[in-house]
Amino acid sequence: MAKRYAYLPPGGGPNYEWSADHTYVKVSAADTGGQYTLMEDNLKANFALGLHLHRYHAETFYILEGRVDFFIDGDWMTAEPGTCIHIPPGVEHACCLAKGCEGGRMLMIYQPSGFDGYLNELSAMSEADFEDTAKMEALNAKYDIVNIGPLPERDREES
Repeated sequence: MAKRYAYLPPGGGPNYEWSADHTYVKVSAADTGGQYTLMEDNLKANFALGLHLHRYHAETFYILEGRVDFFIDGDWMTAEPGTCIHIPPGVEHACCLAKGCEGGRMLMIYQPSGFDGYLNELSAMSEADFEDTAKMEALNAKYDIVNIGPLPERDREES
């Protein structure tokens, strides 16, 4: 009989090593019937995510380590360990490590699921694929990612 639960030890689960972070899928779309995806994101010193939104899915971030600056719906804020941020569909947001922070770690919930599929498809792409604007736009559309622009400017003294 198949197990009716999932168990992953530290460092377990499908994982994706990128230049700015290392992400682990802890609970996948397959585990939840598409209801949500839970991921652990280990942020590197150069982590920054440009301004974007999702039309159909929400994101929740729970900061475990480090300090992460979020730009949400026109507001900048610094999230420290223990901070929880929920961003509903349609709300513009971006984030980066706070000034002086060399790394961080956060849990992320995507509801409904799907972001794990996006990472899996990205991991199979070549450099030429990443440079193919039409291919990237189609992939972003498939996974409800609407890129708006770069990380907004912030007076770094605020963080």
